[in-house]
Parts: sequence; C-alpha cells; structure tokens
Amino acid sequence: MTPPMTQILCEMISKADKVVAFTGAGMSTDSGIPDFRSPGGKWSQVTPVMFQDFMNDDASRFEYWRQKSEGFAEFGAALPNEGHQILARWERHRNLSGIVTQNIDGLHQDAGNKLVIELHGTAREIQCMNCNFRDIADEYCESFLRLQAVPSCPQCETGLLKHATISFGQQLDDAVLRAATTMVRAADLLIIMGSSLVVEPAASLPVMARQYGAQLAIINRDATQLDSFANLVIHDNIADTLRVTEQLLTDSLP
Repeated sequence: MTPPMTQILCEMISKADKVVAFTGAGMSTDSGIPDFRSPGGKWSQVTPVMFQDFMNDDASRFEYWRQKSEGFAEFGAALPNEGHQILARWERHRNLSGIVTQNIDGLHQDAGNKLVIELHGTAREIQCMNCNFRDIADEYCESFLRLQAVPSCPQCETGLLKHATISFGQQLDDAVLRAATTMVRAADLLIIMGSSLVVEPAASLPVMARQYGAQLAIINRDATQLDSFANLVIHDNIADTLRVTEQLLTDSLP
C-alpha cells in the first residue's frame, strides 16, 4: 500500500457528507473467521446446502445443521478486529452514516455500530420457517452437536428451524434490500471492504451508488470485477488501510 493511496482515501472521506461502508467476508478474516470464495475458502471445502433442498429433504437439513453448528464456534469466539472498531468510531465521531454488510457474524454491532443493514441475515439467531419464531442460536447449535438431531421449533412444534440467514437459492428479504438501496443511494462516498463483488443483488449496489453520484473506493486483498469502475482501489489489508487513513484524518484536523 503506497501512502498516496490512503491520502486520497482520506481526502475522499473528508469531502463527503455521507459515507457508507459496504463490507464482505474479508472484513472479518482478521477476527479469525475464514472467507468463503477465495482459494482455500469455506466453499472449496464443503458444498453449501441449497434452500429448496433444506426445505424438502431430511438428509439435507441434517447436513445444513451439521455445517452451521460446526461453524458456529468460529462465530461465537470471534471478536471485532481493528477495522470493525475504526468503523464504529467513524459512525460516532465522523461522517459514516451506515454500513451495508454481506456478513452474518454480527461483529459490526459488537464493535458498536448502530446503523447496520445485514443483507444476508444473521447467524446469531434461528427462525422457524412456519411461525417465524426467533431465538438466539447458541443452544440450538449446542443441542445439535450433542444429540446429532435437527432441532424442532419449540413454539409451533412442526415448523422447520433454520438460521436467520439467506441460504443459496433463497431470496433476499425485500424490506432489507430496499433499506440497503436507500442507504446507498444517499451516499456521497461508498467504501467497499473485503467483498469479492460477485454475489447478486448485493454486487449491484456499488453500481447503483455511482449512478446516483457517489464516489466509489474499494479496499480488498484481491482484484474485483468493479476495480476499473471505482474512483480508488487499494489492494491491501483492510484494518491496516483504515488505521493509516484514520491517522491521516486525525492529523488533518485543525
């Protein structure tokens, strides 16, 4: 990372009235949560269970719960990293007006951010697909690992319990997508952090931001399909980039 790149990002932030962060799996790798799509990522090791298979097949439901319960320890033990903490400070003391995240780990909220739109839901809760009962996921994952049995809904007793996340083949919540769209359209600067920008419709939000007049900055370890579309691209660690940028912003204060 060359200093001029962070200096440019600092100037973009300083000139914007409303900054919105758009975060993906790379935001949380420094917290010990592996990403999904990079070489060696989770989806190169296991095959995700499709939503329709979960709804229609007992064996698929068992495999879904096995994957989620074994992976839950990664989420449960994870803590916000420096990048999360910096964004929380920017919401409190600077011009960060909100976060749109593809992540399901809840680490932005743990760091202190209040305005977080979770496009793909949260792995911290489960919900019933029949009666919409919701609860904290911990005891259900622990129960599955202990009993090796898919838990049933304690409220309606017949509905299928699933994590409150969007599975492959499942539609995004319309209200959540509308809220994300509204936030992005109002931004003067959209900063992409740690997203491969290949999952739709989330990947279209940066394009929409540019169409509505926002500048676009991308901080990601690897190249994305929107690099040539962005005003600024930094291929480096997110937390390191934000730390340097925050220091530049502080030094620029009168």
